[in-house]
Amino acid sequence: MRAIQWAMAAMAVLFIGGIITWITHLIRTAWRLKDVPSASIGISLVAIPVFVTLLGVILYVFWGLLGDRGSPEGASAPPAARHGDRRPGESAWKP
Repeated sequence: MRAIQWAMAAMAVLFIGGIITWITHLIRTAWRLKDVPSASIGISLVAIPVFVTLLGVILYVFWGLLGDRGSPEGASAPPAARHGDRRPGESAWKP
């Protein structure tokens, strides 16, 4: 299961890295062809930080999943209530 999680994280890095590389290639091509830089630079100023933020969120989630940070060691879950543990007249429903 961990290999699948590592593979998914690696695919996210490769995919978003490819998009950022592609956008920078488009900017360099527009610069070389002396194109109007307003559209290409404007789009990249928005797109690159969005994809970098998305990559950060994805890696943060996968790091949490891979590190099992959801349950600290030594902490145990509270025992499950059994049917006979209620007092007489007490409701089974607890919010």
